[in-house]
Amino acid sequence: MLSVYSKDHALRDAKTELYGGQLVPPFECPVRAEHILQRVKDVRLGDVIAPQEFGLDPIKRIHDAAFLSFLEGCWDAWVARGYKGEAMPYVWPSRSMPQRRIPDHIDGQIGYYALAAETAISDGTWQAARASANVALTAQAGIRDGAGSAFALCRPPGHHAASDMYGGYCFINNAAVAAQAFLDQGAGRVAILDVDFHHGNGTQQIFYNRSDVMYLSLHGDPDRAFPFYLGYQDETGAGNGVGFNFNYPMAPNTNYTAWGSALDDALKKIHHYGPDAVVVSLGVDTFEHDPISFFKLTTDDFTRYGAAIGALRLPTLFVMEGGYAVEEIGVNAVNVLQGYEGL
Repeated sequence: MLSVYSKDHALRDAKTELYGGQLVPPFECPVRAEHILQRVKDVRLGDVIAPQEFGLDPIKRIHDAAFLSFLEGCWDAWVARGYKGEAMPYVWPSRSMPQRRIPDHIDGQIGYYALAAETAISDGTWQAARASANVALTAQAGIRDGAGSAFALCRPPGHHAASDMYGGYCFINNAAVAAQAFLDQGAGRVAILDVDFHHGNGTQQIFYNRSDVMYLSLHGDPDRAFPFYLGYQDETGAGNGVGFNFNYPMAPNTNYTAWGSALDDALKKIHHYGPDAVVVSLGVDTFEHDPISFFKLTTDDFTRYGAAIGALRLPTLFVMEGGYAVEEIGVNAVNVLQGYEGL
């Protein structure tokens, strides 16, 4: 399997995350990608290439131009205000405030565009996010050019990034950008299968009114798990998208028996949908020892579900999302890919 990796992911190296009322070292950190890359090399999964540069046009097919401009200039504007720490929101337009205007002040802008407070913006964040999107687009191009599958080792991840909102460690929605690229290059339908522990609120928002992308997400119950507020079973799409959005929220301590049953149902829906390509938002934070999740999948379970995805026999792009038990993340992520390949 072709893998795409950029060393520029390391430019995203924030030092602070708001967690449990404290500022702690971020769970989403550069060593995550290095563990996965090393495992890809150790098992000789296939060639590892650097990404091409695609510019902003394919990203603007998904994200609001003003939002992208904010991300690009946020750090410089923050520093220009004389702030010493990393950029974090402390105020948001609440439910009682109409969101008609974007403030000129950087504090107001961050609050307007932020999903949550845990994701600090630091020097290099924009460059790393751009590189991550290029990783996804390069892997997608490999499939376009004839590869049956590819792995985009994206970092930072993307599935929490909405059309004009960042958070959950995500800035550009890599899976959504790649899915749109398939469509722009002639695909009629694309399915996005999100197996990250956390619901991909951004991906759902982007495609919720569309029928050319089916979104299916297996995740922790949003009554109890980030990002909260979205990801319930009765959210099935709107407008032209009715019947093309499927959520599988699950309770704490869910093991593979229950999780695998949900996956089987999702795969049946994908098969019936008949997409030209599948994009897998590959989060391995469903692991039993992940520090910020509550599912109980074992290392062997990742191989099992990779094989189940492979049984679709469809062109498949794996886009790396979450997974924070750093010592195991490489083995678990690559187990999915090896399971898919039948290795």
